Amino acid sequence: MKLDLLAIAAHPDDVELTCGGTLIKMGRRGYKTGVLDLTRGEMGTRGTPETRLHEAAEAGRIMGLATRANLGLPDARLEVSEKYKMAVAAKIREWQPKTVILPYWEGRHPDHYNAAKLSYEGCFLAGLKQLPIPGEAYRPFKILYATTYDETVRPSFLVDITEQFEQRHKAILAYQSQFRPKKRDSKSKVHMPLDELEDRVNLTSRHYGRMIGVKYAEPFLVREVMQVEDVVKMPVRSI
Repeated sequence: MKLDLLAIAAHPDDVELTCGGTLIKMGRRGYKTGVLDLTRGEMGTRGTPETRLHEAAEAGRIMGLATRANLGLPDARLEVSEKYKMAVAAKIREWQPKTVILPYWEGRHPDHYNAAKLSYEGCFLAGLKQLPIPGEAYRPFKILYATTYDETVRPSFLVDITEQFEQRHKAILAYQSQFRPKKRDSKSKVHMPLDELEDRVNLTSRHYGRMIGVKYAEPFLVREVMQVEDVVKMPVRSI
């Protein structure tokens, strides 16, 4: 199966929170979209790996993905190794995505920035004809970085997800083990920031939405310059 857009992330639910609206929007436009989760999130305090895989499948159905896979790499121990890069490269050759969304290359969680680096290198290696893995040599055309988790980064562009916001919300709620707080009488003393994470992400979406005159938007960064063909019809007002 060839994809138009592939999002790669460290953990199940990362994609939904950082670029889920964009995946939904592109799927509604007829593009084939997919997600590659690198780990099963087994180091998380809540839920089992099996539960999170089930939740990820349901979230993918809600987002209208053409495909979703999990490489089963070790959660909290992602590293930029030859083995892991080759695993990503194999999926790139299998799906041949035109555009790939990666996590931003800096951040608090080592899995996130390591996922960005090893996935970028996997995308590059997939284009080497002599690489000893199955499939035809292939390299994505465009790499985007989702910057929702880092509000200090000025994005290169924003995607209006106002019409997709409610569907993104439903996809996030598919992760019941992660995003629904425990009962008040629970004896657990573990602080779970994931309980507030969706609210924070929604605030970020509203912030970026206001910047382009819409209700909700998701931010992305590219390393290269952007090309504009028509400077008369650019959409965001300056004054």
